[in-house]
Amino acid sequence: MTSTPVRRPVDRLARVPEPAVDVGPYFDLDHGLVDRTIFGDPALYRQELRRVFAPSWLFLAHESQFVKPGDFFTTYMGEDPVIVTMGKDRRLRAFLNACRHRGMRVCRADAGATKAFTCSYHGWSYDTSGRLVNVPNGEDYPAHFDRDQWGLTEVAQLDTYKGLVFATWNPQAPPLVEALGGMTWYMDAMLDRDPEGTEVVGGVHKWVLEGNWKLAAEQFASDWYHVNISHASALMVMSPTGKGPKTEIVQTPGRQYTDPLGHGHGFPTHPKSRFDDRVVHGHYDYEALRERLGDARVEGPMTTGHATVFPNFSYLPVNGSIRVWHPKGPDRMEVWAWTLVDRSMPDEVKDAQRVYNLRTFGPTGIFEQDDGENWSEVQATAHGFVSGSMTLNYQMGLGLEAEDGVHPGTTGRLYSDGAARGFYARWRDLMNTPAWHEKDTR
Repeated sequence: MTSTPVRRPVDRLARVPEPAVDVGPYFDLDHGLVDRTIFGDPALYRQELRRVFAPSWLFLAHESQFVKPGDFFTTYMGEDPVIVTMGKDRRLRAFLNACRHRGMRVCRADAGATKAFTCSYHGWSYDTSGRLVNVPNGEDYPAHFDRDQWGLTEVAQLDTYKGLVFATWNPQAPPLVEALGGMTWYMDAMLDRDPEGTEVVGGVHKWVLEGNWKLAAEQFASDWYHVNISHASALMVMSPTGKGPKTEIVQTPGRQYTDPLGHGHGFPTHPKSRFDDRVVHGHYDYEALRERLGDARVEGPMTTGHATVFPNFSYLPVNGSIRVWHPKGPDRMEVWAWTLVDRSMPDEVKDAQRVYNLRTFGPTGIFEQDDGENWSEVQATAHGFVSGSMTLNYQMGLGLEAEDGVHPGTTGRLYSDGAARGFYARWRDLMNTPAWHEKDTR
């Protein structure tokens, strides 16, 4: 999938720039220290919408959600509502889901198929290429009114990586594959198991949590540490004996990858770290996977692990779970989750993966419930004056990161805060760098 062309913008009214906060004093990452203020300050939240979300490549959907022209899916980029749709030319495009007349949503459905998006306020209508095609009482507009100048606001760039659809508002952003950086080697352990690629099944599950979106994103980037504590009851229930997993599995060896662009991936390297669902496990030919992906990926990031693509897209290979942490203010997030499967899987294997994902990391999943409670409790104690500005310890694994000669890039031990420190280093740098729209002097 190639990037869509940039639509020529209408002249904009001048905007008063919002004051920026220097977030440097909130971090001492060389010593693993983070000020808790970053999770609850409304001014910082507004700043991250314009300096972290607006300039970054953000996950929108999966290609398999679009089969024929007119198919659409509505989502968010930060807090901006967006329509992703396939045009008559079968190209995917993404537009701000806001009418150019008064700003109301032009599409209020979650997904479907259509020939046009019509605003239910005054009837302005747009085709699937974003062009304004109908204006009621058009004869009452002045002669200089030009429909071609009032189409839907299109993203600056849209591209895909092995079925995943990303977009950015930033016309100056590097190409998607460059923004993913070294993370692609780790992502391919999930996305490239099957020559036919991947698809999503079972629709999109959505739920709301009280907690800052960064709490979830950093955990999926770096936190295996909580597994044996927070998920102790779930691990006991899922173990064959009902007494919990064996010690060698609980204390599994593993690695954690830290990308300079803020991405992170943690994974065990125990030989029994395989697909947990028996049907899915039985489907795979591990020798064939070794030939395709190599030993290092099959014995590491292919199965049991956790990952975040900066800023807010995360995935769990063993569960087939991909998800977005949509920000809804400094104290709230909305989680959107899909089940990802290999296209060539038989239907019964796809369904087994879907059910297993729901039982573990669906909205009522036995692991998901633990995570949601943790994030909500962390956020709840951040509302006080003293508790809300305390210094947090991110020192685990400090100084132990290196190139191990097996896994590309910088990795450390599985039990580490390394990828979280990398995540916040990227967030800090973006927060302290004026985005492209702040440099625009037109």
